Amino acid sequence: MARTDRKADAKAGAGKKPGRLSQLRQIYTVTRQAEPRLPLWMLAAFVVTLLVAFGLGLLIGHPIYLTVLGLPLAVMVALVIMSRIAERSAYRQMAGQPGVAGAVLKNIRRGWYVEDEPVAVDPRTRDLVFRAIGRPGVALVTEGPVQRVQRLVDGERKRIARVLGPNVPIMVIHVGDGEGQVPLRRLNSTLMRSRPALTKTEVTQVIGRLRALGGVRPPIPKGIDPTRVRPDRKGVRGR
Repeated sequence: MARTDRKADAKAGAGKKPGRLSQLRQIYTVTRQAEPRLPLWMLAAFVVTLLVAFGLGLLIGHPIYLTVLGLPLAVMVALVIMSRIAERSAYRQMAGQPGVAGAVLKNIRRGWYVEDEPVAVDPRTRDLVFRAIGRPGVALVTEGPVQRVQRLVDGERKRIARVLGPNVPIMVIHVGDGEGQVPLRRLNSTLMRSRPALTKTEVTQVIGRLRALGGVRPPIPKGIDPTRVRPDRKGVRGR
């Protein structure tokens, strides 16, 4: 009976999600492997924050008091630094993977509808075009060199413009680190900062029109499965 209880407890423990400290420890370990200077950055943030608190304490005549109060803040700043470095490391590891732009798009906050699969594919070069729809209009997000992927973009733009009309903005965002491209880590923030041009009702109508458009899409090249490419959300969000 006791052995059975221990097995049940072990199974229950295995089903529990890792706690906050375990998650932070895991993020720290993984990020340190990619960025060996992580401890130095965190220590510098911690020390600088305490020094600032101590300096403010000297100005008001309570250096010890403010230094003690600054301890939680110093820890928080160090964790924020770790989160930023983990995010940068996660995006750096994802860069270059086919379909990664679509995976990152799916993590965008509410207000955008993102197609599950690329809307245009070049089987030879593996260039991709993804589509997102929001109040700023329709966003075509590309993977591949700007000049080379332009043919895919032009074809998709003409295809959807026939059913949308001139009043629906169509923007193009080229993902990458080259000239005229948006870094992967800034993709979602770029979309979120775009100026609204449509109402929520009009967005719903645009989504319906594009769904009805249908059409035969080019086959996805062998080795690419954008629906299965997923970023490390814990690393990206700092959790």
